[in-house]
Amino acid sequence: MAAAREFQVTFDCAEPERVARFWCEVLGYVVPPPPPDFDSWEEFDRTLPPEQRGSAFACVDPAGVGPRLYFQRVPEGKVVKNRLHLDVRVGTGLVGEERLAALEAECARLLPLGATRVRLLEADEENESCLVMQDVEGNEFCLD
Repeated sequence: MAAAREFQVTFDCAEPERVARFWCEVLGYVVPPPPPDFDSWEEFDRTLPPEQRGSAFACVDPAGVGPRLYFQRVPEGKVVKNRLHLDVRVGTGLVGEERLAALEAECARLLPLGATRVRLLEADEENESCLVMQDVEGNEFCLD
């Protein structure tokens, strides 16, 4: 059996650093250190041609377990629902009112960061409740 491959998740967006910093707060990720010989990402960015400045940003799991998240600027805006989204696992193992309370608490933490609450999908015979949200650029994700 082949070993699992390492991967990163890439977001197309208008403001890479803004969206990356939002996801750092959501997931507890950090901005990796700048390339060697640079004291900051801003310093590195100033060495790029003007049209490339601010065109990408990344964040990583400080424990090295989760995938790297990469954010790249694209010219077009988001128009339709994501074909792929992240499920942020805040209610794992919880059911009923306890699960709803955990989802609502995380939602309350994320709203001041720029997240938008979309809708609560209530539990049914097959699935537990989850809360659909959007990040600072309207990308959908679920609190699960």
